[in-house]
Amino acid sequence: MNQNRRSDERVSTNLPARWDGLSGKSEARIEDLSMGGCFVNTRGCVDIGEIVGIEMKLPSGEWLQLRGEVASYMAGTGFGVLFTFLTEDEEQALRELIS
Repeated sequence: MNQNRRSDERVSTNLPARWDGLSGKSEARIEDLSMGGCFVNTRGCVDIGEIVGIEMKLPSGEWLQLRGEVASYMAGTGFGVLFTFLTEDEEQALRELIS
């Protein structure tokens, strides 16, 4: 039985992004997004548990900066991030983007 571990509704998106972590910096795209995390489409390498900074380009042209922990990784495809360090302002910006 396939059980969905996600408690937040995810929305499909296609936002330009960039991220940085212990292994370096890389360009990316955010493919889906929720209040709890996102999927970062990138060829860059990360380790599960690594803390990364993510910047996603909003439709307004501004950049939203977030931090999170790598929860999953698929070589050559990208990684899933849990937003574990959201400030109130970041949470509000994310909520507006998702709605």
